[in-house]
Amino acid sequence: MAKQKKSFLKKIIIAALLIILIVGGAGGYYAYKTIYQSNVHLGGKKSEIIYIPTGSTFDDVIRILGENNILKDRTTFELLAEKKKYKNAIKPGKYRILAKMSNNALVNLLRAGIQEPIKINFNGLHTVDELVARVGRRLEADSLSLRQAISDNGFLSKYGFNTSNIQALFIPNTYEFYWNTSVDEFFERMAREYKVFWDSSRKNKASSMGLSQTEIATLASIVQAEQCCDSDEKKIIAGLYLNRLQDKMPLQSDPTVIFALGDFSIQRLSYEQTRVESPYNTYVNTGLPPGPIGFAQQSSIDAVLNHDKNEYIYMCAKEDLSGKHYFAKTYDQHCIYAKKYRDALNSRNIH
Repeated sequence: MAKQKKSFLKKIIIAALLIILIVGGAGGYYAYKTIYQSNVHLGGKKSEIIYIPTGSTFDDVIRILGENNILKDRTTFELLAEKKKYKNAIKPGKYRILAKMSNNALVNLLRAGIQEPIKINFNGLHTVDELVARVGRRLEADSLSLRQAISDNGFLSKYGFNTSNIQALFIPNTYEFYWNTSVDEFFERMAREYKVFWDSSRKNKASSMGLSQTEIATLASIVQAEQCCDSDEKKIIAGLYLNRLQDKMPLQSDPTVIFALGDFSIQRLSYEQTRVESPYNTYVNTGLPPGPIGFAQQSSIDAVLNHDKNEYIYMCAKEDLSGKHYFAKTYDQHCIYAKKYRDALNSRNIH
């Protein structure tokens, strides 16, 4: 009888242990599934970009993930997010979600704020409006906020600029930002890049020329508008314009008039257009304009700082419309070149 009781008790214990193992195993599997099993399905795509705006709540994150059909199982993601205290640590930004990511990998990515950088370059821009539009399309900060800041002399004075010369702050290059970069952070970053570019060597060269950094950038923008690509010719043009400044002669640069008119499709200026009233019109005003007429590239600034010391006073585009120029020391020689160019434009019906 005693043996039967012991045998029965043993069976109960074994059964209980089996139940515990089964329940524990199921719980362990569920925990493993919740944490480590893939919970991201992107329909065949390798990755998906999502944007979490500044001020978002956890509910907003769930909505964003839902709108992009990211999660296979929302419940397991929410459980792990709560366990890892992500619900109270939402970080805004642009995130790249990879296919087959686990909840653990996804929560860690979002909780750590590991963003996908955004690349912005200022190449090929003429005006502040174009800059605002390009940056506003790429960052969370909207164009209106950027426009307000870049139009505020009080704000710009912190960086040593005003609304007429702020273009000198921006050195064309490709920069990486986080999507949620604020307007203030954007300007602070540009100010740091400006200081890095204007090292002691460049500052000393500008000082020896009797020009400020902004004046160098202004002249460089004109040189760049005249010659975009040929570095040697840029130096010649820079030397020519410095000669004119030294002699108190108007620069008579067509690109400054085009900038004043705001029509960058113009191929040939009329006499009447060169008379337009504008501080940027270097046909009617001597000296430099109040600020750059574009965003001067590093190579253009360096061309001015390392300009060719020549005696040229006049320049004219070549008749083959190659973008290259003739240079002259006398007005008579310039007139010969100018006639070739005018004849070439006339033959092509460019008026």
